[in-house]
Amino acid sequence: MDKPAYVSDPVDVNTCEAQPAEPQLPATSRFLPMAMASALFMDLLDTSALGAALPTLARQFHTTPLQLKFALTAYLMTMAVFVPASGWLADRFGPRRVFVNAVKIYLLGSLCCGLSTSVTTLVAARVLQGIGGAMMTPVARLIVVATTPRERLVHAMNAFTMPAVVGPLLGPPLAGLLLEVANWRWIFFINLPVGLVGIFAVLRFVPRLRHVHPGRFDWIGFVLAALTIMTVVTLSETVGTGLLSVKGQIILLVAGLTFGTAFVLHALRTAVPMLDLRLLSKSTYRASMIGGSLMRFSISAMPFLLPLLFQIGLGWSPVRAGLVMTGMMLGSILARFGGTFAIRLVGFRKALVVTAFFTAGATMIPAAFRDSTSAIFIVTTLIAGGFFRAAHFVASSALAFADVAPEDVSRASTLSAVIQQISLGFGISLAGLTLYISAGETGRLTVSNFTWSFVVLGAVTLLSIPVYLGLDRNAGASMRDRRESLIR
Repeated sequence: MDKPAYVSDPVDVNTCEAQPAEPQLPATSRFLPMAMASALFMDLLDTSALGAALPTLARQFHTTPLQLKFALTAYLMTMAVFVPASGWLADRFGPRRVFVNAVKIYLLGSLCCGLSTSVTTLVAARVLQGIGGAMMTPVARLIVVATTPRERLVHAMNAFTMPAVVGPLLGPPLAGLLLEVANWRWIFFINLPVGLVGIFAVLRFVPRLRHVHPGRFDWIGFVLAALTIMTVVTLSETVGTGLLSVKGQIILLVAGLTFGTAFVLHALRTAVPMLDLRLLSKSTYRASMIGGSLMRFSISAMPFLLPLLFQIGLGWSPVRAGLVMTGMMLGSILARFGGTFAIRLVGFRKALVVTAFFTAGATMIPAAFRDSTSAIFIVTTLIAGGFFRAAHFVASSALAFADVAPEDVSRASTLSAVIQQISLGFGISLAGLTLYISAGETGRLTVSNFTWSFVVLGAVTLLSIPVYLGLDRNAGASMRDRRESLIR
């Protein structure tokens, strides 16, 4: 069994203080994935619920749903900017301490979101949420990976990512229900009890993890990475929308390329960079990052597009739209039972290729949804899409760390989180761009305006297949040696 780079101290559950002992994994380690998953649950529940509530919020703030998507992308951009600091902070002050304080910041941001009175204050509150989320989600993943033996990592990631899948899929029906019986503000207020329970679970089950001092903070790398991310995401949000002149877009493009080039050169020359790009030399990690990013375009865009299609295009109520979208949740839950078995049976490479292909198909099919489309067909399509997306990320999440050395887990987790947030933001931006172009000068959305959005997203998903085909047939084999651990 590989020894983790972090060493745990047993926790006295009465005082929550570390007690001297020989380095070992805590007896409560089986509860760690679920305890840490509260972060992902809140994070993705909010994003998907907000997407489902966009038509209502647009009426409340007297704007359009396409303009309100900035509340989604502002959060993702903030996450991507501040995530690089999470690994260093976790190494310097301890993952548990950083995680608990991050949840507190996130809950404060949730409270501010619920009290917002305009688009500007909502976006500002989402930025505050993003700062907390940036320290919360990647540190949660880091704790799970650092305290789990390699032969049980697939099982642990399966448990860890289950609430992360259920969260965004519960978002739409929950938003619909809250919009009917209360108001949109409760979409954010509901985070408060969830976050408090999560803090209690972490203090009870998560050990204090000790790590060698990470060294000086890479301020140059942090600033260059932040400037690169902000210019690139801002550019993706404004291309084709008329919000910024062509000259302004060219300036952003040149600035982004300049900052990005400077960051890459700095990262490759620095012994301990903010984001260690050298990790991409590992084929399994690189394939998971590139292929997973292409897959995440649809992961983030579907909870944005489907509520708009159902509520604006087909004229459904928020409750009906939310209930239908639970089909995706059912598919995801089924994948959790079958995903690890598929890896054991056919291996990572084939599982990733097959699930990517069927995910692309399930992403394109909603392009054909119309008023006359059978509800059974719609639900079946969403179940299939949820199943293949979830099965894909069971394999992808575990494969990313298959060949990562224990001492590199923190840096690998940080880089993975940054890439994830950027790709999620790009997915929403691409969906918004295709809708904006399709709607034309009127800006009025009809059911036919959504066709190309789903087709384009499905095509982007297909681009991940060549990435996975480049993997060795035995990629991740070391994680399949103890097969019984995959199906417990």
